[in-house]
Amino acid sequence: MTLNQKIKTEIEEETGISIKSVSSLSGGCISNAYKITNEADKNYFLKLNSSPKDLFIKEANGLTELRKANAIRVPEVLLCKEDFLLTEFIIQGNRSKNFFEDFGRRFAELHKYRGDKFGFYEDNYIGSNPQINIPASNEENNWAEFYFNKRILYQYKLTEQNSYATGELKNGISRLEKNIEDIIGDSEEPPSLLHGDLWGGNYIVDENGDACLIDPAVYYGHREADLAMTKLFGGFSSEFYHSYDEAFPLADGYEYRENIYKLYHILNHLNLFGRAYYSQAISLIKFYMK
Repeated sequence: MTLNQKIKTEIEEETGISIKSVSSLSGGCISNAYKITNEADKNYFLKLNSSPKDLFIKEANGLTELRKANAIRVPEVLLCKEDFLLTEFIIQGNRSKNFFEDFGRRFAELHKYRGDKFGFYEDNYIGSNPQINIPASNEENNWAEFYFNKRILYQYKLTEQNSYATGELKNGISRLEKNIEDIIGDSEEPPSLLHGDLWGGNYIVDENGDACLIDPAVYYGHREADLAMTKLFGGFSSEFYHSYDEAFPLADGYEYRENIYKLYHILNHLNLFGRAYYSQAISLIKFYMK
């Protein structure tokens, strides 16, 4: 394919890459993906999109933050503009023999990288929906407050805008608000660096057979929230969770709190993809009404 001349010029002038060819890659529901090859036959990964305007800037900042932990491979950002993101190209391979066991340990190491308050220095995106990360002063060191207000309540307000907010859902969210401290308050620990949106589609296997994280929704939060997301849409293997818990043991009661963290992502999917996720959201809420 032929690359937009403006983008081609920006890449070549700002990175020194002399582009020889561009080919389309499959995958991705928000952006278009391409492999760029230079004159020396080295490959680079390019994503193109025009909306939201700062989507790639926020993604690039998230990738850069994850690399700080030096725990799991994360693509290096080479150049980022409003309409494209250029990173190193990860050659995909096959899972190593102990892939999930090693992945679990490395994910635990990522979570040992701590922040000084919940949230992040900027808002970003969860899929194509905004993810609100700037905490109010009372939320900076109170995980239950931050999580309810910036995750559950924000998504509920989106359901109101999208006409998915029934009386049943409103009542459920109201009851969660009254009980949020009882549900997760006792599990507080220092903020961990989170991928924010880790499921089977947001990691790839590199040429060495190891995991490489992509497409993050980064913030500093409770690590249980990251683990709960991995259990949606198929989950990871038991070896992943066993090795994680050996490397960084979870507090008692994690299984009880898991559904409150799944709820954020199901509400997000309700807002992104429609009513097919409504009944699952209600089911997760009712878990805490027994």
